[in-house]
Amino acid sequence: MTRRPSTAQQLRDLALLRRVRDRIDREYARPLNVEALARGVNMSAGHLSRQFRLAYGESPYSYLMTRRIERAMALLRRGDLSVTEVCFEVGCSSLGTFSTRFTELVGMSPSTYRRRAELGTAGLPACVARQVTRPIRNREAPGAGPPPA
Repeated sequence: MTRRPSTAQQLRDLALLRRVRDRIDREYARPLNVEALARGVNMSAGHLSRQFRLAYGESPYSYLMTRRIERAMALLRRGDLSVTEVCFEVGCSSLGTFSTRFTELVGMSPSTYRRRAELGTAGLPACVARQVTRPIRNREAPGAGPPPA
């Protein structure tokens, strides 16, 4: 029989999860992994992953990669760095993994994105361009699944 955590414990866990999410937002370009994030809040990596997914709907790694890809999109729109430089600037250590994940989230390769971004966001304020070009996971894309109930 499993015990349900008290409301107070749930609130403490949510506060810790928020600290993890905030750390990812701040330190996305640094080498981060689930084990290091879990150590920072005195949880096991498995427990952190499960609780993070319950609270935010995705794993800590997925959240980290989304933050990296969002920043990469901004750097690619700026246009003064190569795709390889952008990859390392946002904290990825493998150009292949970066390109694969970028393509999964954005729907096109980083180099294609940069070419299209030069045309598609010309003249838009940066804050508008960022909102319009925010990555959408395949499961979030319109028509990707059944409509919400």
